[in-house]
Amino acid sequence: MSKIYRIGQIVPSSNTTMETEIPAMLLARQAIRPERFTFHSSRMRMKQVKKEELAAMDGESDRCAVELSDAKVDVLGYACLVAIMAMGLGYHRQSEKRLQKATADNDALAPVITSAGALVEALHVMKAKRIAIVAPYMKPLTELVVNYIREEGFEVQDWRALEIPDNLAVARHDPANLPGIVAGMNLEGVDVVVLSACVQMQSLPAVAKVEAQTGKPVVTAAIATTYAMLKALALEPVVPGAGALLSGAY
Repeated sequence: MSKIYRIGQIVPSSNTTMETEIPAMLLARQAIRPERFTFHSSRMRMKQVKKEELAAMDGESDRCAVELSDAKVDVLGYACLVAIMAMGLGYHRQSEKRLQKATADNDALAPVITSAGALVEALHVMKAKRIAIVAPYMKPLTELVVNYIREEGFEVQDWRALEIPDNLAVARHDPANLPGIVAGMNLEGVDVVVLSACVQMQSLPAVAKVEAQTGKPVVTAAIATTYAMLKALALEPVVPGAGALLSGAY
């Protein structure tokens, strides 16, 4: 019998994408590898993507980590990139450490991945120096994200803020719009395109198209999180149809 891994996700209450894109990738992997996955979530309240709401939401993440550790999940993913990046430079390290301690204190130690930390790590794995970013947030929050990523050692050549404040509306943004958005960006000398610096903005259906269109590797926050989860579980980070990072090239 194949080993079954329990995937835990700490999810903003209005997020509808993380529980579709992450399972879609891991279920696609089941077609080519023996491991099996089940999916478990705990929610923290958030409706508007504003700094105050994000900070209040982040305060609930400890409770979510404890709840998921009650289910003895094998890995936890914190499914909100901007909440972490809005809390201050390098905050993903602090968050991951604190939430992992919450699981340990509940006698259910499990590695914790934040989508923010996963994206930073993915860009290092892909040896990116210069990147371009698409994000759904309002401009001030997008600037926080861009600065956070710059502080981690990357040059952000170009970025787009789609300025969608309502988190449910972010999920409704059509991924078919993304290739056109990227076509209008300056990608000269860019090593990697971050097609969605947000785990709520759907992007998986557009990844292959944008890679073909630009001739550059494309990553998203959800793809980076999936890669980090598989690495944390000591599983081969391969998923068919999920872009360069999960192609087996890394």
